[in-house]
Amino acid sequence: MVAWITSLCYPIEELYDSWSTNRTDNLFKLKHNGQICYLRHALNFEFDPKDNGIKIEEGNQYKYQYIYLENVQPRFLGTIYLYQDSDYGDTGVDFIVKVPKGLIYDDYKMRKTIDFYKLASKRYKIEQY
Repeated sequence: MVAWITSLCYPIEELYDSWSTNRTDNLFKLKHNGQICYLRHALNFEFDPKDNGIKIEEGNQYKYQYIYLENVQPRFLGTIYLYQDSDYGDTGVDFIVKVPKGLIYDDYKMRKTIDFYKLASKRYKIEQY
């Protein structure tokens, strides 16, 4: 009789365990948002809980330097640095997620996590340091 009652309770226990796990995950997601401190905590909790090495920095906001302008005398240009398109102010990224070089992570899962928490208008890139 005890074995029969235990077998009847097993599906209920499994359902409760899955509900409890889902509730814990949803409460964690509700406690975090797109602010830098919360996003950094969520990423470190998910991908680097031991060292907390993931950092978030402001995006680069370089201005364009034009080499050729009409009706201007030739002159010495000095040193010109070439940047990626994502480093300029009007077309660049809003923040950069810095990941330690030794950290092994799934890029798609990290992008999914960042996309879940960030604001829709914000752009980012992931770099290793």
